[in-house]
Amino acid sequence: MASEQDVLTALEAVPGPDGETPLARSGAIAGVSIRDGKVYVSISIDPQRSAAMEPMRVAAETALRKLRGVSSALVSLTANRTEQRPPPPPAAKPQAGRNLAIPGVAHIIAVASGKGGVGKSTTAVNLALSLKDLGWRIGILDADIYGPSLPRLLGLKDKPRSEGRTLIPLEAYGVKAMSIGFLVGEEEAMIWRGPMVMGALQQMLRDVAWGELDCLVVDMPPGTGDAQLTMAQSVALAGAVIVSTPQDLALIDARRGVAMFNKVDVAILGIVENMSYFVCPHCGGRSDIFGHGGARREAERYGVPFLGEVPLDMDIREQSDAGRPIVVSDPGGAHAKVYRELAAQIKAKLDKGAARVAPKIIIE
Repeated sequence: MASEQDVLTALEAVPGPDGETPLARSGAIAGVSIRDGKVYVSISIDPQRSAAMEPMRVAAETALRKLRGVSSALVSLTANRTEQRPPPPPAAKPQAGRNLAIPGVAHIIAVASGKGGVGKSTTAVNLALSLKDLGWRIGILDADIYGPSLPRLLGLKDKPRSEGRTLIPLEAYGVKAMSIGFLVGEEEAMIWRGPMVMGALQQMLRDVAWGELDCLVVDMPPGTGDAQLTMAQSVALAGAVIVSTPQDLALIDARRGVAMFNKVDVAILGIVENMSYFVCPHCGGRSDIFGHGGARREAERYGVPFLGEVPLDMDIREQSDAGRPIVVSDPGGAHAKVYRELAAQIKAKLDKGAARVAPKIIIE
Protein backbone atom coordinates (compact mmCIF):
# COMPACT_ATOMS: atom_id res chain seq x y z
CA MET A 1 0.00 0.00 0.00
CA ALA A 2 1.23 3.48 -0.85
CA SER A 3 2.35 5.72 2.01
CA GLU A 4 2.13 9.48 2.38
CA GLN A 5 5.81 9.68 1.48
CA ASP A 6 5.10 7.71 -1.70
CA VAL A 7 2.40 10.25 -2.56
CA LEU A 8 4.74 13.19 -2.02
CA THR A 9 7.47 11.49 -4.05
CA ALA A 10 5.06 10.98 -6.95
CA LEU A 11 4.02 14.64 -6.79
CA GLU A 12 7.66 15.73 -7.13
CA ALA A 13 7.23 15.16 -10.86
CA VAL A 14 4.25 17.55 -11.10
CA PRO A 15 4.92 21.31 -11.32
CA GLY A 16 3.10 23.25 -8.60
CA PRO A 17 0.91 26.36 -8.94
CA ASP A 18 3.85 28.55 -10.02
CA GLY A 19 4.62 26.16 -12.89
CA GLU A 20 8.16 25.47 -11.64
CA THR A 21 8.36 24.34 -8.03
CA PRO A 22 7.47 20.64 -7.63
CA LEU A 23 3.98 20.32 -6.21
CA ALA A 24 5.24 18.33 -3.23
CA ARG A 25 7.49 21.26 -2.20
CA SER A 26 5.20 24.11 -3.24
CA GLY A 27 3.36 24.42 0.08
CA ALA A 28 0.06 24.11 -1.76
CA ILE A 29 -0.85 20.62 -0.53
CA ALA A 30 -3.56 21.14 2.08
CA GLY A 31 -4.12 17.49 2.97
CA VAL A 32 -3.36 13.89 2.09
CA SER A 33 -5.50 10.89 3.05
CA ILE A 34 -4.90 7.23 2.12
CA ARG A 35 -7.48 4.54 2.81
CA ASP A 36 -7.81 1.05 1.33
CA GLY A 37 -5.76 1.93 -1.72
CA LYS A 38 -7.64 5.17 -2.36
CA VAL A 39 -5.65 8.40 -2.26
CA TYR A 40 -7.26 11.79 -1.59
CA VAL A 41 -5.20 14.96 -2.01
CA SER A 42 -6.35 18.54 -1.55
CA ILE A 43 -4.42 21.39 -3.24
CA SER A 44 -4.92 24.95 -2.03
CA ILE A 45 -5.00 27.56 -4.81
CA ASP A 46 -6.04 31.13 -5.54
CA PRO A 47 -9.69 30.76 -6.69
CA GLN A 48 -9.12 33.26 -9.50
CA ARG A 49 -6.73 30.76 -11.07
CA SER A 50 -8.92 27.69 -10.74
CA ALA A 51 -9.28 27.17 -14.49
CA ALA A 52 -5.54 27.54 -15.06
CA MET A 53 -4.81 25.03 -12.30
CA GLU A 54 -6.97 22.26 -13.78
CA PRO A 55 -4.08 20.74 -15.85
CA MET A 56 -1.99 20.56 -12.67
CA ARG A 57 -4.82 18.76 -10.87
CA VAL A 58 -5.19 16.25 -13.71
CA ALA A 59 -1.41 15.68 -13.83
CA ALA A 60 -1.36 15.04 -10.07
CA GLU A 61 -4.16 12.47 -10.33
CA THR A 62 -2.38 10.75 -13.21
CA ALA A 63 0.87 10.55 -11.25
CA LEU A 64 -0.86 9.13 -8.17
CA ARG A 65 -2.76 6.48 -10.12
CA LYS A 66 0.57 5.06 -11.30
CA LEU A 67 1.65 4.30 -7.73
CA ARG A 68 1.79 0.67 -6.77
CA GLY A 69 -1.09 -0.30 -4.51
CA VAL A 70 -3.27 2.69 -5.49
CA SER A 71 -6.67 1.70 -6.85
CA SER A 72 -7.98 5.23 -7.31
CA ALA A 73 -6.89 8.82 -6.75
CA LEU A 74 -8.95 11.95 -6.18
CA VAL A 75 -7.26 15.35 -6.28
CA SER A 76 -9.35 18.42 -5.50
CA LEU A 77 -8.63 22.12 -5.74
CA THR A 78 -9.67 24.24 -2.80
CA ALA A 79 -9.92 28.01 -2.74
CA ASN A 80 -7.35 29.92 -0.75
CA ARG A 81 -6.63 33.61 -1.07
CA THR A 82 -3.00 34.61 -1.54
CA GLU A 83 -1.07 36.14 1.33
CA GLN A 84 -0.63 39.45 -0.52
CA ARG A 85 -4.33 40.25 -0.22
CA PRO A 86 -5.64 42.71 2.40
CA PRO A 87 -6.34 41.37 5.89
CA PRO A 88 -9.80 39.80 6.30
CA PRO A 89 -12.75 41.90 7.53
CA PRO A 90 -14.56 40.80 10.70
CA ALA A 91 -17.26 38.92 8.78
CA ALA A 92 -17.94 37.42 5.38
CA LYS A 93 -20.09 39.64 3.18
CA PRO A 94 -22.37 38.24 0.50
CA GLN A 95 -22.08 40.02 -2.82
CA ALA A 96 -23.39 39.54 -6.29
CA GLY A 97 -21.59 36.95 -8.35
CA ARG A 98 -22.30 33.98 -10.53
CA ASN A 99 -23.26 30.69 -8.95
CA LEU A 100 -22.70 27.75 -11.24
CA ALA A 101 -25.55 25.45 -12.08
CA ILE A 102 -25.10 21.71 -12.35
CA PRO A 103 -25.87 20.74 -15.94
CA GLY A 104 -29.23 19.00 -16.21
CA VAL A 105 -30.34 19.82 -12.64
CA ALA A 106 -33.28 22.23 -12.49
CA HIS A 107 -33.39 22.87 -8.72
CA ILE A 108 -31.00 22.26 -5.82
CA ILE A 109 -32.39 22.44 -2.30
CA ALA A 110 -30.62 22.04 1.05
CA VAL A 111 -32.19 20.18 3.96
CA ALA A 112 -30.47 21.56 7.03
CA SER A 113 -30.58 21.77 10.80
CA GLY A 114 -28.78 23.84 13.37
CA LYS A 115 -27.79 20.75 15.37
CA GLY A 116 -27.57 17.00 15.01
CA GLY A 117 -30.03 14.41 16.27
CA VAL A 118 -33.22 16.09 15.05
CA GLY A 119 -33.94 13.62 12.24
CA LYS A 120 -32.73 15.78 9.37
CA SER A 121 -31.36 12.92 7.25
CA THR A 122 -34.50 10.82 7.69
CA THR A 123 -36.56 13.85 6.68
CA ALA A 124 -34.34 14.55 3.64
CA VAL A 125 -34.61 10.98 2.35
CA ASN A 126 -38.37 10.79 2.78
CA LEU A 127 -38.82 14.21 1.17
CA ALA A 128 -36.70 13.11 -1.80
CA LEU A 129 -38.73 9.94 -2.23
CA SER A 130 -41.97 11.90 -1.89
CA LEU A 131 -40.87 14.36 -4.57
CA LYS A 132 -40.15 11.36 -6.80
CA ASP A 133 -43.66 10.04 -6.12
CA LEU A 134 -45.01 13.44 -7.22
CA GLY A 135 -43.49 12.86 -10.64
CA TRP A 136 -40.12 14.57 -10.38
CA ARG A 137 -36.75 13.09 -11.32
CA ILE A 138 -34.81 13.23 -8.07
CA GLY A 139 -31.26 12.89 -6.82
CA ILE A 140 -30.00 13.12 -3.24
CA LEU A 141 -26.52 14.10 -2.12
CA ASP A 142 -25.25 13.30 1.36
CA ALA A 143 -23.07 16.33 2.18
CA ASP A 144 -22.18 15.13 5.68
CA ILE A 145 -18.58 13.99 5.18
CA TYR A 146 -17.99 13.14 8.85
CA GLY A 147 -21.27 11.31 9.50
CA PRO A 148 -22.84 10.07 6.25
CA SER A 149 -26.28 8.50 6.74
CA LEU A 150 -27.45 7.86 3.19
CA PRO A 151 -26.00 4.34 2.75
CA ARG A 152 -27.93 3.05 5.78
CA LEU A 153 -31.13 4.98 5.08
CA LEU A 154 -31.34 3.73 1.48
CA GLY A 155 -29.93 0.27 2.15
CA LEU A 156 -27.06 0.79 -0.31
CA LYS A 157 -23.77 -1.07 0.13
CA ASP A 158 -22.23 -1.00 -3.35
CA LYS A 159 -19.50 1.37 -4.47
CA PRO A 160 -20.19 3.76 -7.36
CA ARG A 161 -18.54 3.06 -10.72
CA SER A 162 -16.33 5.65 -12.34
CA GLU A 163 -15.99 6.66 -15.96
CA GLY A 164 -12.79 8.65 -16.12
CA ARG A 165 -13.18 11.48 -13.63
CA THR A 166 -16.95 11.02 -13.42
CA LEU A 167 -18.68 8.97 -10.73
CA ILE A 168 -21.88 7.15 -11.59
CA PRO A 169 -24.38 7.61 -8.72
CA LEU A 170 -26.06 4.65 -7.12
CA GLU A 171 -29.83 4.34 -7.30
CA ALA A 172 -32.46 3.25 -4.79
CA TYR A 173 -36.25 3.37 -5.13
CA GLY A 174 -35.94 5.43 -8.30
CA VAL A 175 -33.73 8.11 -6.72
CA LYS A 176 -30.08 8.73 -7.67
CA ALA A 177 -27.79 8.95 -4.66
CA MET A 178 -24.21 9.91 -3.81
CA SER A 179 -22.42 9.88 -0.46
CA ILE A 180 -18.86 9.69 0.80
CA GLY A 181 -20.24 6.73 2.77
CA PHE A 182 -20.32 4.73 -0.49
CA LEU A 183 -16.54 5.08 -0.73
CA VAL A 184 -15.45 4.37 2.86
CA GLY A 185 -16.43 1.81 5.48
CA GLU A 186 -19.36 2.50 7.81
CA GLU A 187 -17.11 2.43 10.88
CA GLU A 188 -14.24 4.36 9.31
CA ALA A 189 -13.62 7.83 10.76
CA MET A 190 -13.11 10.65 8.25
CA ILE A 191 -10.29 12.65 9.81
CA TRP A 192 -10.15 15.44 7.22
CA ARG A 193 -9.38 19.12 7.51
CA GLY A 194 -11.72 21.77 6.13
CA PRO A 195 -10.11 22.14 2.68
CA MET A 196 -10.39 18.41 2.01
CA VAL A 197 -14.03 18.39 3.07
CA MET A 198 -14.84 21.30 0.79
CA GLY A 199 -12.94 19.71 -2.08
CA ALA A 200 -14.85 16.45 -1.64
CA LEU A 201 -18.17 18.32 -1.67
CA GLN A 202 -17.23 20.11 -4.87
CA GLN A 203 -16.35 16.81 -6.54
CA MET A 204 -19.56 15.08 -5.41
CA LEU A 205 -21.53 17.98 -6.83
CA ARG A 206 -19.78 18.42 -10.17
CA ASP A 207 -17.99 15.15 -10.96
CA VAL A 208 -21.08 12.96 -10.61
CA ALA A 209 -23.20 11.97 -13.60
CA TRP A 210 -26.49 13.24 -12.17
CA GLY A 211 -28.15 13.36 -15.57
CA GLU A 212 -31.46 15.16 -15.97
CA LEU A 213 -33.02 15.95 -12.58
CA ASP A 214 -35.93 18.12 -11.59
CA CYS A 215 -34.44 18.47 -8.12
CA LEU A 216 -31.25 17.53 -6.26
CA VAL A 217 -31.88 17.26 -2.51
CA VAL A 218 -28.76 17.93 -0.44
CA ASP A 219 -28.70 16.43 3.05
CA MET A 220 -26.51 18.98 4.82
CA PRO A 221 -24.37 18.27 7.86
CA PRO A 222 -25.65 19.87 11.07
CA GLY A 223 -24.51 23.35 11.95
CA THR A 224 -23.55 26.50 10.05
CA GLY A 225 -19.95 25.92 9.02
CA ASP A 226 -17.76 25.21 5.99
CA ALA A 227 -20.14 22.80 4.25
CA GLN A 228 -23.04 25.24 4.27
CA LEU A 229 -20.86 28.10 3.02
CA THR A 230 -19.35 25.87 0.34
CA MET A 231 -22.80 24.92 -0.91
CA ALA A 232 -24.03 28.52 -0.98
CA GLN A 233 -20.79 29.61 -2.64
CA SER A 234 -20.63 26.86 -5.25
CA VAL A 235 -24.13 26.33 -6.58
CA ALA A 236 -27.33 28.28 -7.08
CA LEU A 237 -29.42 26.92 -4.23
CA ALA A 238 -33.13 27.23 -4.90
CA GLY A 239 -33.78 27.28 -1.16
CA ALA A 240 -33.37 25.54 2.17
CA VAL A 241 -35.63 23.44 4.38
CA ILE A 242 -34.90 23.71 8.10
CA VAL A 243 -35.62 20.68 10.31
CA SER A 244 -36.00 21.04 14.07
CA THR A 245 -37.66 19.39 17.01
CA PRO A 246 -40.00 21.52 19.15
CA GLN A 247 -37.49 21.47 22.02
CA ASP A 248 -36.12 24.86 23.05
CA LEU A 249 -32.48 23.75 22.71
CA ALA A 250 -33.05 22.58 19.12
CA LEU A 251 -34.97 25.74 18.25
CA ILE A 252 -32.05 27.92 19.36
CA ASP A 253 -29.86 26.19 16.79
CA ALA A 254 -32.61 26.24 14.18
CA ARG A 255 -32.69 30.02 14.51
CA ARG A 256 -28.97 30.08 13.70
CA GLY A 257 -29.65 27.99 10.62
CA VAL A 258 -32.36 30.39 9.42
CA ALA A 259 -30.14 33.39 10.14
CA MET A 260 -27.18 31.85 8.29
CA PHE A 261 -29.17 31.15 5.11
CA ASN A 262 -30.71 34.61 5.31
CA LYS A 263 -27.25 36.20 5.49
CA VAL A 264 -26.14 34.41 2.33
CA ASP A 265 -29.44 35.24 0.60
CA VAL A 266 -30.77 31.69 0.30
CA ALA A 267 -34.55 31.51 0.56
CA ILE A 268 -36.08 29.47 3.37
CA LEU A 269 -38.60 27.15 1.75
CA GLY A 270 -39.99 26.28 5.15
CA ILE A 271 -39.47 24.78 8.60
CA VAL A 272 -40.42 21.21 9.53
CA GLU A 273 -41.18 20.25 13.12
CA ASN A 274 -39.83 16.69 13.45
CA MET A 275 -40.59 14.41 16.43
CA SER A 276 -43.48 16.79 16.99
CA TYR A 277 -45.54 14.43 19.16
CA PHE A 278 -45.76 10.77 20.16
CA VAL A 279 -48.86 8.60 20.02
CA CYS A 280 -48.66 5.49 22.21
CA PRO A 281 -49.22 2.37 20.08
CA HIS A 282 -50.86 0.61 23.05
CA CYS A 283 -53.25 3.14 24.58
CA GLY A 284 -53.47 5.73 21.82
CA GLY A 285 -52.57 8.53 24.22
CA ARG A 286 -50.57 11.46 22.87
CA SER A 287 -47.45 12.83 24.55
CA ASP A 288 -45.55 15.95 23.54
CA ILE A 289 -42.16 14.55 24.55
CA PHE A 290 -40.11 17.48 23.24
CA GLY A 291 -42.84 20.08 23.63
CA HIS A 292 -45.05 21.05 20.72
CA GLY A 293 -45.53 23.95 18.32
CA GLY A 294 -42.14 25.54 18.82
CA ALA A 295 -41.11 25.26 15.17
CA ARG A 296 -44.41 26.77 14.02
CA ARG A 297 -43.86 29.74 16.32
CA GLU A 298 -40.32 30.19 15.01
CA ALA A 299 -41.59 30.13 11.43
CA GLU A 300 -44.14 32.82 12.28
CA ARG A 301 -41.46 34.84 14.06
CA TYR A 302 -39.18 34.82 11.00
CA GLY A 303 -41.99 35.15 8.47
CA VAL A 304 -41.14 31.89 6.70
CA PRO A 305 -43.50 29.01 5.80
CA PHE A 306 -44.26 26.31 8.34
CA LEU A 307 -44.39 23.09 6.34
CA GLY A 308 -45.84 20.74 8.95
CA GLU A 309 -45.36 18.27 11.79
CA VAL A 310 -43.80 14.81 11.63
CA PRO A 311 -44.51 12.56 14.64
CA LEU A 312 -41.99 10.61 16.69
CA ASP A 313 -42.83 7.05 15.72
CA MET A 314 -41.14 3.66 15.99
CA ASP A 315 -42.09 2.64 12.45
CA ILE A 316 -40.26 5.62 10.98
CA ARG A 317 -37.15 4.76 13.00
CA GLU A 318 -37.25 1.01 12.35
CA GLN A 319 -37.81 1.32 8.62
CA SER A 320 -35.07 3.94 8.33
CA ASP A 321 -32.58 1.66 10.08
CA ALA A 322 -33.62 -1.18 7.76
CA GLY A 323 -32.93 0.89 4.64
CA ARG A 324 -36.61 1.06 3.68
CA PRO A 325 -37.83 4.61 4.40
CA ILE A 326 -41.43 4.87 5.53
CA VAL A 327 -42.53 6.45 2.21
CA VAL A 328 -41.40 3.22 0.51
CA SER A 329 -42.24 0.62 3.15
CA ASP A 330 -45.74 1.96 3.90
CA PRO A 331 -46.69 4.27 1.01
CA GLY A 332 -50.36 4.31 1.95
CA GLY A 333 -49.78 5.00 5.64
CA ALA A 334 -50.36 8.18 7.61
CA HIS A 335 -46.65 8.96 7.98
CA ALA A 336 -45.97 8.68 4.25
CA LYS A 337 -48.89 11.05 3.71
CA VAL A 338 -47.26 13.61 6.01
CA TYR A 339 -44.01 13.53 4.03
CA ARG A 340 -45.84 13.78 0.72
CA GLU A 341 -47.74 16.83 1.98
CA LEU A 342 -44.44 18.46 2.94
CA ALA A 343 -42.98 17.59 -0.47
CA ALA A 344 -46.03 18.93 -2.31
CA GLN A 345 -45.58 22.32 -0.65
CA ILE A 346 -41.90 22.43 -1.57
CA LYS A 347 -42.61 21.39 -5.16
CA ALA A 348 -45.31 24.06 -5.49
CA LYS A 349 -42.91 26.76 -4.27
CA LEU A 350 -40.21 25.68 -6.70
CA ASP A 351 -42.68 25.39 -9.57
CA LYS A 352 -43.78 28.97 -8.93
CA GLY A 353 -40.20 30.19 -8.71
CA ALA A 354 -40.83 31.55 -5.23
CA ALA A 355 -37.29 30.85 -4.07
CA ARG A 356 -34.50 33.28 -4.78
CA VAL A 357 -31.19 32.28 -6.32
CA ALA A 358 -28.25 32.56 -3.94
CA PRO A 359 -25.34 34.79 -4.88
CA LYS A 360 -21.74 33.69 -4.69
CA ILE A 361 -20.02 34.42 -1.39
CA ILE A 362 -16.57 35.98 -1.59
CA ILE A 363 -14.53 35.78 1.60
CA GLU A 364 -11.72 38.28 1.24
